[in-house]
Amino acid sequence: MSELPYFTAEHQQVRDLVRDFAESEIKPVARELDLQSKFPWENVRKMGELGLLGSTWSVELGGAGMDYISYIIIVEELARVDASHSITCSAHTTLGTSPIVQFGNEEQQQRYVPLLASGKVLGGFGLTEPGAGSDAGGTETFAEDKGDHFLINGSKIFITHAGVGEIFVITARTERKPAKRTGGISSFIVTKDTTDLAEAEAVGVGHDPDLVKTPGVTAGKKEDKMGWRASDTRELVLEDAVVPKENVLGEPGKGFINFLKTLDSGRIGVGAIALGLAQGALEESLKYTSDRKQFGRTIASFQNTQFALADMATEIEAARHLVYHAAWLYQNGKPHTTAAAMAKLYASEACMRATTKAVQLHGGYGYTTEYPVERMMRDAKVNEIGEGTSEIQRLVIARDLLKDYAVA
Repeated sequence: MSELPYFTAEHQQVRDLVRDFAESEIKPVARELDLQSKFPWENVRKMGELGLLGSTWSVELGGAGMDYISYIIIVEELARVDASHSITCSAHTTLGTSPIVQFGNEEQQQRYVPLLASGKVLGGFGLTEPGAGSDAGGTETFAEDKGDHFLINGSKIFITHAGVGEIFVITARTERKPAKRTGGISSFIVTKDTTDLAEAEAVGVGHDPDLVKTPGVTAGKKEDKMGWRASDTRELVLEDAVVPKENVLGEPGKGFINFLKTLDSGRIGVGAIALGLAQGALEESLKYTSDRKQFGRTIASFQNTQFALADMATEIEAARHLVYHAAWLYQNGKPHTTAAAMAKLYASEACMRATTKAVQLHGGYGYTTEYPVERMMRDAKVNEIGEGTSEIQRLVIARDLLKDYAVA
Protein backbone atom coordinates (compact mmCIF):
# COMPACT_ATOMS: atom_id res chain seq x y z
CA MET A 1 0.00 0.00 0.00
CA SER A 2 1.28 3.48 -0.83
CA GLU A 3 2.36 5.49 2.16
CA LEU A 4 -0.51 7.96 2.02
CA PRO A 5 -1.72 9.72 5.18
CA TYR A 6 -5.25 8.36 4.75
CA PHE A 7 -4.43 4.74 5.60
CA THR A 8 -4.20 2.93 8.93
CA ALA A 9 -3.22 -0.61 9.91
CA GLU A 10 -6.92 -1.50 9.77
CA HIS A 11 -7.08 -0.28 6.19
CA GLN A 12 -4.17 -2.56 5.32
CA GLN A 13 -6.08 -5.49 6.82
CA VAL A 14 -9.08 -4.64 4.66
CA ARG A 15 -6.87 -4.45 1.57
CA ASP A 16 -5.25 -7.79 2.36
CA LEU A 17 -8.65 -9.44 2.90
CA VAL A 18 -10.15 -8.17 -0.35
CA ARG A 19 -7.00 -8.80 -2.38
CA ASP A 20 -6.89 -12.41 -1.20
CA PHE A 21 -10.58 -12.85 -2.09
CA ALA A 22 -10.13 -11.25 -5.50
CA GLU A 23 -7.07 -13.35 -6.35
CA SER A 24 -8.50 -16.66 -5.12
CA GLU A 25 -12.20 -16.37 -6.04
CA ILE A 26 -12.58 -13.77 -8.80
CA LYS A 27 -9.44 -14.09 -10.90
CA PRO A 28 -10.01 -17.76 -11.88
CA VAL A 29 -13.52 -17.04 -13.25
CA ALA A 30 -13.31 -13.42 -14.49
CA ARG A 31 -12.41 -14.29 -18.08
CA GLU A 32 -15.20 -16.83 -18.50
CA LEU A 33 -17.81 -14.60 -16.86
CA ASP A 34 -16.82 -11.79 -19.23
CA LEU A 35 -17.00 -14.03 -22.30
CA GLN A 36 -20.42 -15.36 -21.30
CA SER A 37 -21.71 -12.00 -20.01
CA LYS A 38 -22.75 -13.93 -16.91
CA PHE A 39 -23.63 -12.33 -13.59
CA PRO A 40 -21.35 -13.64 -10.78
CA TRP A 41 -24.00 -14.85 -8.34
CA GLU A 42 -21.69 -17.21 -6.47
CA ASN A 43 -19.16 -14.47 -5.79
CA VAL A 44 -21.92 -12.02 -4.89
CA ARG A 45 -22.93 -14.43 -2.13
CA LYS A 46 -19.31 -14.59 -0.95
CA MET A 47 -18.97 -10.80 -1.04
CA GLY A 48 -22.06 -10.56 1.13
CA GLU A 49 -20.65 -13.07 3.60
CA LEU A 50 -17.42 -11.05 3.82
CA GLY A 51 -19.38 -7.87 4.57
CA LEU A 52 -18.28 -6.19 1.34
CA LEU A 53 -21.82 -5.30 0.24
CA GLY A 54 -22.61 -3.43 3.45
CA SER A 55 -19.15 -2.31 4.46
CA THR A 56 -19.91 1.25 5.54
CA TRP A 57 -23.31 0.79 7.13
CA SER A 58 -23.79 0.46 10.86
CA VAL A 59 -23.92 -2.91 12.57
CA GLU A 60 -27.44 -1.98 13.72
CA LEU A 61 -28.51 -1.82 10.06
CA GLY A 62 -26.77 -5.09 9.20
CA GLY A 63 -23.55 -3.56 7.92
CA ALA A 64 -19.90 -4.12 8.79
CA GLY A 65 -19.38 -0.70 10.38
CA MET A 66 -16.27 0.19 8.35
CA ASP A 67 -15.31 3.71 7.37
CA TYR A 68 -15.67 5.16 3.87
CA ILE A 69 -11.99 4.84 3.02
CA SER A 70 -12.26 1.10 3.70
CA TYR A 71 -15.10 0.96 1.19
CA ILE A 72 -13.01 2.74 -1.44
CA ILE A 73 -10.19 0.26 -0.81
CA ILE A 74 -12.68 -2.58 -1.38
CA VAL A 75 -13.81 -1.09 -4.69
CA GLU A 76 -10.21 -0.52 -5.83
CA GLU A 77 -9.04 -4.02 -4.95
CA LEU A 78 -11.98 -5.71 -6.65
CA ALA A 79 -11.36 -3.66 -9.81
CA ARG A 80 -7.68 -4.55 -9.78
CA VAL A 81 -8.78 -8.07 -10.78
CA ASP A 82 -12.21 -7.50 -12.38
CA ALA A 83 -14.20 -4.31 -12.86
CA SER A 84 -17.54 -6.14 -13.19
CA HIS A 85 -17.32 -7.39 -9.62
CA SER A 86 -16.25 -3.93 -8.49
CA ILE A 87 -19.16 -2.07 -10.10
CA THR A 88 -21.52 -4.67 -8.66
CA CYS A 89 -20.29 -3.75 -5.18
CA SER A 90 -20.05 -0.02 -5.90
CA ALA A 91 -23.44 0.47 -7.57
CA HIS A 92 -25.16 -1.62 -4.90
CA THR A 93 -23.53 0.32 -2.05
CA THR A 94 -23.29 3.91 -3.24
CA LEU A 95 -26.25 4.12 -5.59
CA GLY A 96 -28.66 1.47 -4.34
CA THR A 97 -28.24 1.76 -0.57
CA SER A 98 -26.67 5.09 0.39
CA PRO A 99 -29.70 7.25 -0.59
CA ILE A 100 -31.89 5.20 1.78
CA VAL A 101 -29.30 5.54 4.56
CA GLN A 102 -28.77 9.23 3.90
CA PHE A 103 -32.27 10.45 3.14
CA GLY A 104 -34.60 7.72 4.39
CA ASN A 105 -36.62 7.80 7.58
CA GLU A 106 -36.10 5.22 10.30
CA GLU A 107 -38.89 2.95 9.05
CA GLN A 108 -37.46 2.93 5.51
CA GLN A 109 -33.96 2.26 6.79
CA GLN A 110 -35.09 -0.62 9.00
CA ARG A 111 -37.17 -2.16 6.23
CA TYR A 112 -34.67 -2.02 3.36
CA VAL A 113 -31.08 -1.47 4.52
CA PRO A 114 -30.53 -4.79 6.37
CA LEU A 115 -31.57 -6.68 3.23
CA LEU A 116 -29.13 -4.65 1.14
CA ALA A 117 -26.28 -4.52 3.65
CA SER A 118 -26.23 -8.29 4.04
CA GLY A 119 -26.37 -8.86 0.29
CA LYS A 120 -29.64 -10.73 0.68
CA VAL A 121 -30.93 -8.65 -2.24
CA LEU A 122 -29.22 -6.24 -4.59
CA GLY A 123 -30.06 -2.58 -5.06
CA GLY A 124 -29.85 -0.01 -7.84
CA PHE A 125 -30.41 3.64 -8.71
CA GLY A 126 -32.76 4.77 -11.48
CA LEU A 127 -31.84 8.21 -12.82
CA THR A 128 -30.80 8.10 -16.50
CA GLU A 129 -33.60 8.22 -19.08
CA PRO A 130 -33.69 8.08 -22.90
CA GLY A 131 -33.93 11.88 -22.98
CA ALA A 132 -32.11 12.65 -19.72
CA GLY A 133 -28.50 11.51 -19.55
CA SER A 134 -26.01 14.27 -18.82
CA ASP A 135 -29.05 16.56 -18.61
CA ALA A 136 -30.53 14.86 -15.55
CA GLY A 137 -32.87 17.81 -15.06
CA GLY A 138 -34.67 16.63 -18.19
CA THR A 139 -36.36 13.81 -16.26
CA GLU A 140 -39.71 12.92 -17.81
CA THR A 141 -40.78 9.99 -15.63
CA PHE A 142 -43.86 11.30 -13.86
CA ALA A 143 -45.41 10.41 -10.52
CA GLU A 144 -49.13 11.27 -10.37
CA ASP A 145 -50.51 11.84 -6.89
CA LYS A 146 -53.48 9.51 -6.34
CA GLY A 147 -54.15 10.30 -2.70
CA ASP A 148 -52.73 7.34 -0.80
CA HIS A 149 -50.19 6.44 -3.50
CA PHE A 150 -48.36 7.68 -6.59
CA LEU A 151 -48.86 6.24 -10.04
CA ILE A 152 -45.49 6.37 -11.81
CA ASN A 153 -44.89 6.04 -15.52
CA GLY A 154 -41.56 6.27 -17.28
CA SER A 155 -38.36 4.47 -18.16
CA LYS A 156 -34.84 4.44 -16.76
CA ILE A 157 -32.02 3.19 -18.98
CA PHE A 158 -28.51 1.79 -18.46
CA ILE A 159 -29.41 0.87 -14.88
CA THR A 160 -26.94 -1.37 -13.07
CA HIS A 161 -28.81 -4.29 -11.45
CA ALA A 162 -32.12 -3.41 -13.15
CA GLY A 163 -32.54 -7.13 -13.83
CA VAL A 164 -30.87 -8.89 -10.90
CA GLY A 165 -31.81 -6.31 -8.25
CA GLU A 166 -34.93 -6.05 -6.10
CA ILE A 167 -34.72 -2.63 -4.37
CA PHE A 168 -34.28 0.62 -6.29
CA VAL A 169 -34.19 4.34 -5.64
CA ILE A 170 -35.67 6.19 -8.63
CA THR A 171 -36.47 9.78 -9.51
CA ALA A 172 -39.70 11.11 -10.99
CA ARG A 173 -41.39 14.46 -11.48
CA THR A 174 -44.14 15.25 -9.03
CA GLU A 175 -44.87 18.66 -10.59
CA ARG A 176 -45.81 19.21 -14.24
CA LYS A 177 -44.52 22.78 -14.42
CA PRO A 178 -42.09 23.49 -11.59
CA ALA A 179 -40.78 27.00 -11.00
CA LYS A 180 -37.26 25.72 -11.68
CA ARG A 181 -36.44 23.16 -14.38
CA THR A 182 -34.66 20.99 -11.83
CA GLY A 183 -37.41 21.44 -9.27
CA GLY A 184 -40.44 19.24 -8.74
CA ILE A 185 -38.38 16.02 -8.88
CA SER A 186 -38.83 13.56 -6.03
CA SER A 187 -37.19 10.29 -5.06
CA PHE A 188 -38.99 7.00 -4.48
CA ILE A 189 -38.15 3.49 -3.32
CA VAL A 190 -39.54 0.81 -5.65
CA THR A 191 -39.14 -2.96 -5.63
CA LYS A 192 -39.41 -5.90 -8.02
CA ASP A 193 -38.45 -9.55 -8.27
CA THR A 194 -35.01 -10.40 -9.60
CA THR A 195 -34.98 -11.68 -13.17
CA ASP A 196 -32.59 -14.46 -12.08
CA LEU A 197 -34.88 -16.27 -9.63
CA ALA A 198 -33.45 -19.73 -10.29
CA GLU A 199 -29.84 -18.59 -9.91
CA ALA A 200 -30.65 -16.52 -6.82
CA GLU A 201 -32.43 -19.40 -5.15
CA ALA A 202 -29.56 -21.75 -6.01
CA VAL A 203 -26.96 -19.59 -4.23
CA GLY A 204 -29.27 -18.39 -1.46
CA VAL A 205 -29.04 -14.63 -2.11
CA GLY A 206 -30.62 -12.18 -4.53
CA HIS A 207 -34.27 -12.73 -3.72
CA ASP A 208 -36.50 -12.08 -0.72
CA PRO A 209 -39.99 -13.56 -1.17
CA ASP A 210 -41.24 -11.56 1.83
CA LEU A 211 -40.27 -8.20 0.33
CA VAL A 212 -43.43 -6.48 -0.88
CA LYS A 213 -42.96 -5.78 -4.58
CA THR A 214 -44.14 -2.68 -6.45
CA PRO A 215 -46.77 -3.49 -9.09
CA GLY A 216 -45.81 -2.16 -12.51
CA VAL A 217 -42.01 -2.25 -12.12
CA THR A 218 -40.21 -4.55 -14.57
CA ALA A 219 -36.81 -4.98 -16.21
CA GLY A 220 -36.07 -4.70 -19.92
CA LYS A 221 -33.64 -6.77 -21.96
CA LYS A 222 -30.07 -7.15 -20.78
CA GLU A 223 -27.65 -4.82 -22.54
CA ASP A 224 -24.87 -6.46 -24.57
CA LYS A 225 -22.00 -4.20 -23.51
CA MET A 226 -18.41 -3.67 -24.61
CA GLY A 227 -17.15 -3.82 -21.02
CA TRP A 228 -18.38 -4.60 -17.51
CA ARG A 229 -19.92 -7.63 -19.20
CA ALA A 230 -20.41 -9.64 -16.02
CA SER A 231 -22.37 -6.74 -14.56
CA ASP A 232 -26.13 -6.58 -15.12
CA THR A 233 -27.31 -3.48 -17.04
CA ARG A 234 -30.88 -3.04 -18.31
CA GLU A 235 -33.80 -0.71 -18.70
CA LEU A 236 -36.02 -0.28 -15.64
CA VAL A 237 -39.62 0.17 -16.76
CA LEU A 238 -42.32 1.83 -14.65
CA GLU A 239 -45.74 1.28 -16.16
CA ASP A 240 -48.59 2.43 -13.92
CA ALA A 241 -46.32 1.56 -11.00
CA VAL A 242 -48.30 1.83 -7.75
CA VAL A 243 -45.98 3.36 -5.16
CA PRO A 244 -47.36 4.01 -1.65
CA LYS A 245 -46.78 7.41 -0.08
CA GLU A 246 -44.51 5.88 2.56
CA ASN A 247 -42.04 5.05 -0.22
CA VAL A 248 -41.30 8.68 -0.98
CA LEU A 249 -37.61 9.04 -0.10
CA GLY A 250 -36.66 12.31 1.55
CA GLU A 251 -38.52 15.58 1.18
CA PRO A 252 -40.83 15.75 -1.85
CA GLY A 253 -39.41 17.95 -4.59
CA LYS A 254 -35.83 17.58 -3.32
CA GLY A 255 -34.95 14.59 -5.49
CA PHE A 256 -32.64 16.54 -7.82
CA ILE A 257 -30.59 17.95 -4.95
CA ASN A 258 -30.41 14.58 -3.24
CA PHE A 259 -29.29 12.63 -6.28
CA LEU A 260 -26.55 15.20 -6.93
CA LYS A 261 -25.23 14.39 -3.46
CA THR A 262 -25.44 10.69 -4.25
CA LEU A 263 -23.54 11.18 -7.50
CA ASP A 264 -20.77 13.08 -5.71
CA SER A 265 -19.89 10.05 -3.62
CA GLY A 266 -20.60 7.74 -6.54
CA ARG A 267 -17.94 9.53 -8.56
CA ILE A 268 -15.35 8.75 -5.92
CA GLY A 269 -16.34 5.10 -6.28
CA VAL A 270 -15.94 5.22 -10.06
CA GLY A 271 -12.56 6.86 -9.54
CA ALA A 272 -11.63 3.90 -7.34
CA ILE A 273 -12.76 1.43 -10.01
CA ALA A 274 -10.59 3.23 -12.57
CA LEU A 275 -7.67 3.31 -10.13
CA GLY A 276 -7.92 -0.42 -9.46
CA LEU A 277 -8.19 -1.23 -13.16
CA ALA A 278 -5.13 0.86 -13.98
CA GLN A 279 -3.15 -0.74 -11.15
CA GLY A 280 -4.09 -4.21 -12.37
CA ALA A 281 -3.06 -3.31 -15.92
CA LEU A 282 0.30 -2.03 -14.68
CA GLU A 283 0.96 -5.19 -12.70
CA GLU A 284 0.07 -7.39 -15.68
CA SER A 285 2.42 -5.31 -17.84
CA LEU A 286 5.27 -5.57 -15.36
CA LYS A 287 4.93 -9.35 -15.28
CA TYR A 288 4.64 -9.74 -19.05
CA THR A 289 7.45 -7.39 -20.05
CA SER A 290 9.80 -8.93 -17.48
CA ASP A 291 9.21 -12.38 -18.98
CA ARG A 292 8.72 -11.74 -22.71
CA LYS A 293 11.93 -11.71 -24.74
CA GLN A 294 12.66 -10.11 -28.11
CA PHE A 295 16.02 -9.54 -29.77
CA GLY A 296 17.59 -11.78 -27.13
CA ARG A 297 16.51 -9.75 -24.06
CA THR A 298 13.40 -9.07 -22.03
CA ILE A 299 11.32 -6.26 -23.44
CA ALA A 300 11.35 -4.64 -19.99
CA SER A 301 15.04 -3.91 -20.55
CA PHE A 302 14.24 -1.57 -23.46
CA GLN A 303 14.02 2.11 -22.67
CA ASN A 304 10.75 2.66 -24.53
CA THR A 305 9.10 -0.06 -22.41
CA GLN A 306 10.49 1.43 -19.22
CA PHE A 307 9.21 4.88 -20.19
CA ALA A 308 5.70 3.47 -20.77
CA LEU A 309 5.73 1.68 -17.41
CA ALA A 310 7.04 4.80 -15.65
CA ASP A 311 4.29 6.95 -17.18
CA MET A 312 1.64 4.44 -16.12
CA ALA A 313 2.95 4.26 -12.55
CA THR A 314 3.20 8.04 -12.21
CA GLU A 315 -0.35 8.66 -13.42
CA ILE A 316 -1.70 5.87 -11.20
CA GLU A 317 -0.02 7.40 -8.16
CA ALA A 318 -1.46 10.81 -9.00
CA ALA A 319 -4.91 9.25 -9.39
CA ARG A 320 -4.52 7.47 -6.06
CA HIS A 321 -3.88 10.75 -4.27
CA LEU A 322 -6.91 12.39 -5.90
CA VAL A 323 -9.25 9.47 -5.17
CA TYR A 324 -8.29 9.04 -1.54
CA HIS A 325 -8.20 12.78 -0.90
CA ALA A 326 -11.81 12.99 -2.12
CA ALA A 327 -12.70 9.95 0.00
CA TRP A 328 -11.13 11.55 3.07
CA LEU A 329 -13.09 14.77 2.51
CA TYR A 330 -16.34 12.81 2.18
CA GLN A 331 -15.60 10.70 5.24
CA ASN A 332 -14.92 13.80 7.33
CA GLY A 333 -18.02 15.69 6.21
CA LYS A 334 -16.13 18.30 4.23
CA PRO A 335 -17.12 19.78 0.85
CA HIS A 336 -16.07 17.27 -1.79
CA THR A 337 -18.03 17.94 -4.99
CA THR A 338 -15.07 19.35 -6.92
CA ALA A 339 -12.59 16.89 -5.43
CA ALA A 340 -14.86 14.00 -6.44
CA ALA A 341 -15.16 15.36 -9.99
CA MET A 342 -11.38 15.78 -10.23
CA ALA A 343 -10.78 12.27 -8.90
CA LYS A 344 -13.27 10.71 -11.29
CA LEU A 345 -12.07 12.72 -14.28
CA TYR A 346 -8.37 12.13 -13.83
CA ALA A 347 -8.54 8.50 -12.67
CA SER A 348 -10.88 7.44 -15.48
CA GLU A 349 -8.80 9.06 -18.21
CA ALA A 350 -5.53 7.82 -16.68
CA CYS A 351 -7.07 4.35 -16.58
CA MET A 352 -7.90 4.51 -20.28
CA ARG A 353 -4.32 5.51 -21.05
CA ALA A 354 -2.87 2.82 -18.77
CA THR A 355 -4.96 -0.02 -20.14
CA THR A 356 -4.29 1.03 -23.73
CA LYS A 357 -0.55 1.03 -23.01
CA ALA A 358 -0.89 -2.37 -21.35
CA VAL A 359 -2.41 -3.84 -24.51
CA GLN A 360 0.36 -2.25 -26.58
CA LEU A 361 3.07 -3.66 -24.31
CA HIS A 362 1.58 -7.13 -24.68
CA GLY A 363 1.77 -6.83 -28.46
CA GLY A 364 -0.37 -9.30 -30.37
CA TYR A 365 -1.13 -11.23 -27.19
CA GLY A 366 -2.68 -8.10 -25.74
CA TYR A 367 -5.36 -8.26 -28.40
CA THR A 368 -6.43 -11.76 -27.37
CA THR A 369 -8.42 -13.04 -24.40
CA GLU A 370 -5.43 -15.10 -23.29
CA TYR A 371 -4.32 -12.13 -21.20
CA PRO A 372 -6.66 -9.94 -19.11
CA VAL A 373 -5.45 -6.58 -20.44
CA GLU A 374 -7.87 -6.56 -23.39
CA ARG A 375 -10.76 -6.99 -20.95
CA MET A 376 -9.28 -4.26 -18.76
CA MET A 377 -9.14 -1.87 -21.72
CA ARG A 378 -12.78 -2.59 -22.60
CA ASP A 379 -13.79 -2.17 -18.95
CA ALA A 380 -11.88 1.11 -18.69
CA LYS A 381 -13.87 3.10 -21.24
CA VAL A 382 -17.17 3.26 -19.38
CA ASN A 383 -15.48 5.00 -16.43
CA GLU A 384 -15.24 8.07 -18.68
CA ILE A 385 -18.99 7.90 -19.33
CA GLY A 386 -20.92 6.59 -16.31
CA GLU A 387 -21.84 8.71 -13.27
CA GLY A 388 -21.25 11.84 -15.34
CA THR A 389 -19.10 11.96 -18.47
CA SER A 390 -15.62 13.48 -18.47
CA GLU A 391 -17.19 16.55 -20.06
CA ILE A 392 -19.65 16.90 -17.17
CA GLN A 393 -16.79 16.56 -14.66
CA ARG A 394 -14.96 19.39 -16.41
CA LEU A 395 -18.09 21.53 -16.17
CA VAL A 396 -18.39 20.82 -12.44
CA ILE A 397 -14.74 21.74 -11.89
CA ALA A 398 -14.90 24.85 -14.06
CA ARG A 399 -18.04 26.15 -12.34
CA ASP A 400 -16.27 25.90 -9.01
CA LEU A 401 -13.21 27.70 -10.37
CA LEU A 402 -15.35 30.51 -11.82
CA LYS A 403 -17.92 30.88 -9.04
CA ASP A 404 -16.37 34.14 -7.77
CA TYR A 405 -16.17 35.67 -11.23
CA ALA A 406 -18.86 37.19 -13.40
CA VAL A 407 -19.14 34.88 -16.39
CA ALA A 408 -21.83 35.73 -18.96
